[in-house]
Amino acid sequence: MRLGMGEIVVILVLALLFFGPSKLPQLGASLGQALKSFKKGLNSLHEDEEAPPPVREEQTRLPAEPSANASTTAAEPKPTAAVAGQRPS
Repeated sequence: MRLGMGEIVVILVLALLFFGPSKLPQLGASLGQALKSFKKGLNSLHEDEEAPPPVREEQTRLPAEPSANASTTAAEPKPTAAVAGQRPS
């Protein structure tokens, strides 16, 4: 839907009649501020989406080599029940 020049003139004349000549500059200023803050909010959302999440230091470290003492803790027995809450048969 596009507004032509005639439609814009009719809207401006109706706004002038409805609000009066003293209120139109105030309305225009408040509308401009609202649009500016809306665009600023949209730009900040786009910047947040484009920025990659920060990489945590723990994720970049390689796991340490297992020592001889850690070999006993590495092999843990698995539960025998197929579904949690059931008793093994």
